[in-house]
Amino acid sequence: MKETDREAVATAVQRVAGMLQRPDQLDKVEQYRRREARKKASVEARLKAAIQSQLDGVRTGLSQLHSALSDVKDIQRSLADVSQDWRQSINTIESLKDVKDAVVRHSQLAAAVENLKNIFSVPEIVRETRDLIEQGALLQAHRKLMDLECSRDGLLHEQYRMDSGNTRDMSLIHSYFGSTQALSDELAKQLWMVLQRCLGTVRRDPTLLVSVVRIIEREEKIDRRILDRKKQTGFVPPGRPKNWKEKMFTVLDRTVTTRIEGTQAGTRESDRMWLVRHLEIIRKYVLDDLIVAKNLMAQCFPPHYEMFSNLLRMYRQALSTRMQELASEDLEANEIVSLLTWVLNTYTSAEMMGNAELVPEVDASNLEPLLSPNVVSALLDTYMSTLTSNIIAWLRKALETDRKDWVKETEPEADQDGYYQTTLPAIVFQMFEQNLQVASQISEDLKTKVLVLCLQQMNSFLSRYREEAQVYKEEHLRNRQHPHCYVQYMIAVINNCQTFKESVVSLKRKYLKSEGEASVSLSQPSMDGLLDAIAKEGCGSLLEEVFLDLEQHLSELMTKKWLLGSNAVDIICVTVEDYFNDFAKIKKPYKKRMIAEAHRRVVVEYLRAVMQKRISFRSADERKEGAERMVREAEQLRFLFRKLASGSGEDVDGYCDTIIAVAEVIKLTDPSLLYLEVSTLVSKYPDIRDEHIGALLAMRGDASRDMKQTIIETLEQGPAQASTDYVPIFKDIVVPSLNVAKLLK
Repeated sequence: MKETDREAVATAVQRVAGMLQRPDQLDKVEQYRRREARKKASVEARLKAAIQSQLDGVRTGLSQLHSALSDVKDIQRSLADVSQDWRQSINTIESLKDVKDAVVRHSQLAAAVENLKNIFSVPEIVRETRDLIEQGALLQAHRKLMDLECSRDGLLHEQYRMDSGNTRDMSLIHSYFGSTQALSDELAKQLWMVLQRCLGTVRRDPTLLVSVVRIIEREEKIDRRILDRKKQTGFVPPGRPKNWKEKMFTVLDRTVTTRIEGTQAGTRESDRMWLVRHLEIIRKYVLDDLIVAKNLMAQCFPPHYEMFSNLLRMYRQALSTRMQELASEDLEANEIVSLLTWVLNTYTSAEMMGNAELVPEVDASNLEPLLSPNVVSALLDTYMSTLTSNIIAWLRKALETDRKDWVKETEPEADQDGYYQTTLPAIVFQMFEQNLQVASQISEDLKTKVLVLCLQQMNSFLSRYREEAQVYKEEHLRNRQHPHCYVQYMIAVINNCQTFKESVVSLKRKYLKSEGEASVSLSQPSMDGLLDAIAKEGCGSLLEEVFLDLEQHLSELMTKKWLLGSNAVDIICVTVEDYFNDFAKIKKPYKKRMIAEAHRRVVVEYLRAVMQKRISFRSADERKEGAERMVREAEQLRFLFRKLASGSGEDVDGYCDTIIAVAEVIKLTDPSLLYLEVSTLVSKYPDIRDEHIGALLAMRGDASRDMKQTIIETLEQGPAQASTDYVPIFKDIVVPSLNVAKLLK
């Protein structure tokens, strides 16, 4: 208390100090005293009221405690009286056992009397119920069955309640009502038969289906009522719960599965299109069934059955199971395509689950896939493996067929522009096109993989094509009389290369979304190179044919006969022109290259004749005559190749200029200027070698040994540098084994 008083005094001092901080506040001391007195009086009044309230509560509590104590004593006395009365009545209760037994017997007899009429009429009701079931009056039959079961269950319940251990009486009741369970099973069988044909029944007689649903609903209610009673009494009648609703869905599920599996109408042995037909029948049946289920069947069932959703689930599961069974079979490539196209595309398309009549109940975009990604991947791997083998076999057969055409006595066909061709490119790319169209039906990814495969196999095929063309040439060279149309079919082989190129570009443009797909684009350069190589070898084979015919006439060049007036070059020009009339059937890019190569080879052969020292001029007049003849023949050749190259834009002057330049060296009359003329020739043609100069000087016949030696040694000291656009021509000309030292003699 002292501590509290001190705190109160300290607080008061602080408040007074706060109120009297200025001298002018001393005048208000009396006013402050009255205000504080009022506050004090108010606080004391509230404190007294609170204390008084607490005291009243304590007084009331004490009063209630006294009252409760009195009540407890009264209850204690009453319990003692009850206990005493109970002990006194035990003997009385035991004496009433006979009365209790009489009451139980009375209850049994009352139940028997109540069911007596039904008990005596059981055989008749059984007969009537069986007749109604056979007549299809299912609702009436079920009503009578319910009456039988109610009588049986009532008697069994009373017996169970009276004496559950009396198996003899229970068995007697079971035996008497034995036909009831058989009737129930027979009725259930009829219900399941209706449900198995529900899609047809709902079209013809929906009331029959509604009756079945009503019977099932009745049984479900009875099952629920019996299960509730079991919790109280522990008694369950025989055959309960029937769970007919659950069995109904099981029957429907089995029916759907059987319907899907039963659509297979044939086998691979009897019908190559068995799978296509099977899948189409499934599609039609499923679509028709779901439309009927949505528009008619769902109306016959209570909403909480969610019948359409359940049927949709059953059909999807049955379809998935069937598709997995089909996928596990040893399918051929075309069958795999049919299956995957159906599973990945047809299933969700407007022709089936995406049909407008199933919207909005069915959202095709949210349907689970019928086959797992692993199964789809395995099928695709099998398809690609089989397709690879098939493409290899098809390409081999196509090449064999084309190879047989090469030995025919008739010329190959020409396209609309008159160029020779065979059917090989069309056959190959028709096959590629068919496989790509099929792959496009499945997925973009598979389409790209098939295109890559086709191009890869195309590369391998072109290597074999190249080998066959080479064998074809070698066989012809062994006997140039056969095949009769060798030139024409070799032209067709060359043209096929251009057709292959164009077809590959067309194929990629059509089946690739973008040229940036590296895996496919990378194959193009190597394929183009291979096609160019085949075409180049084909052109070489044709030119080889030309030069085999020219060989005799080329051997006359730079001989005494030539100098005296041979017509070898005339014959060469006529022969080349005649061949190139046939070569006009070659497509432009290859024809242009072939003209250039023929031009080059003719000039090279002409220069080779110069370098072979077939003739050595003995006088200036012979040198002049020979040189002028060389110039005339060079112009004759230039005219020929200009004529052949007209419209191609090919420069045909450069090669013939080489002959004229060599003729200028031979024509020179002043030997002292020979070094200057030779150095000019070497500067224009840097690939000319010492043996070429030695042979050329030997052909002139007037250069001394020292002059030859000096010219060659001087030229060796400062070899000419070739320009970047220079095309070597002398490098292919080999001087006969006569060495330079001998040429200098």
